[in-house]
Amino acid sequence: MSLSNRSGITGIGETAYTRHSTRSAFQLQIEASLKAITDAGLQPKDIDGVIPIGIVSGTADDFIENFGIPDLRFSAVIPHGGASPVMALQAAAAAIAAGICHHVLITFGRNISAMAGSNKAGARIHTMPQFHYVTEFEHPMGASAPAQLYAPMARRHMELYGTTVEQFGEVAVACREHAILNGNALMTKPITLDDHRASRMIADPFRLLDCSLESDGGAAVVVSSAERALDTRHRRVLIAGVAAGHPDSPGSITQRPDITSLGIAKAAPRAFAMAGVTHDDIDVAEIYDCFTYAVIRQIEDMGFCKRGEGGPFVSAGRLKLGGALPTNTHGGLLSQAHVWGLNHVVELTRQLRGDGGAAQVHHAEIGLVTGYGDLGDGAIAILRRE
Repeated sequence: MSLSNRSGITGIGETAYTRHSTRSAFQLQIEASLKAITDAGLQPKDIDGVIPIGIVSGTADDFIENFGIPDLRFSAVIPHGGASPVMALQAAAAAIAAGICHHVLITFGRNISAMAGSNKAGARIHTMPQFHYVTEFEHPMGASAPAQLYAPMARRHMELYGTTVEQFGEVAVACREHAILNGNALMTKPITLDDHRASRMIADPFRLLDCSLESDGGAAVVVSSAERALDTRHRRVLIAGVAAGHPDSPGSITQRPDITSLGIAKAAPRAFAMAGVTHDDIDVAEIYDCFTYAVIRQIEDMGFCKRGEGGPFVSAGRLKLGGALPTNTHGGLLSQAHVWGLNHVVELTRQLRGDGGAAQVHHAEIGLVTGYGDLGDGAIAILRRE
């Protein structure tokens, strides 16, 4: 049974993205969820499936109680970091295609500022069960934060293929230019390639401007059956293809035969085949950008170019509005906000509706969104508008 075009995104919602929010993660999550439900033209009681993202979100029971949901038929928790939102699209599409649900809420909220005593990224991730893989090799050497764990992947890519600091900077500059056009982005000061190179080193080769933001906020989307989507207030945005993949074993990045390998390499061919489209059909991309290198590597693994050619591919403004592959038109995790990439799903939906404002990609009809999680988990969804 194919999931293609069996469901679509009917509602999107976001809070303001800030730092030092006085509201709890769950309050932010509820606000974004209510906005998404309203955007879909639904009532909270219409939701019959809930996928709270990650281990920091509210539970299904929390939504039953707060929304008064009379008959919740499906719930799931997907603990794969930044791959979770797009993996949740796959789970929602499957539940709807199976006839279990009509409207599935995918929702996330975070308040980094309120996590007293554990607000450092390295401390937080070691509360997540999948990160036990780094305790034998990486952690004893002092590598605990994501920048430290992923830096060897980027450095290896540079050594193998000649990828440069300037090419990382191309990703950062494109995201910042798009964030400046966004009324809900944390970083709106222009940057140049020189600014990127001059930013302080975090974990070689990652500089400050290679790294995603720490931010507070919430985001949510509603996935509905294709038939129910006809009754909602917006143009239909259908899930044409969706797939997930995991990196090669072992879980420890530094112990893999190829430390640059990502799970999206396995997922992308399945998603493109399900959607029945080619790379040339993609008008806009929202690519998970925990680090600039991750964008370059995912572009390669998705097949937009050969392995090792991602650096040249992103150069000369190719990722900017008007370029060959407009990417992260909201500013991404690098410049808009970090809500585990659910803001990427929101933005792609907005683009395909034609509601992208100053950052709208003209005639955007087909787009893709990716997720990158933990130690290389990957997911991709290809959406199309009707």
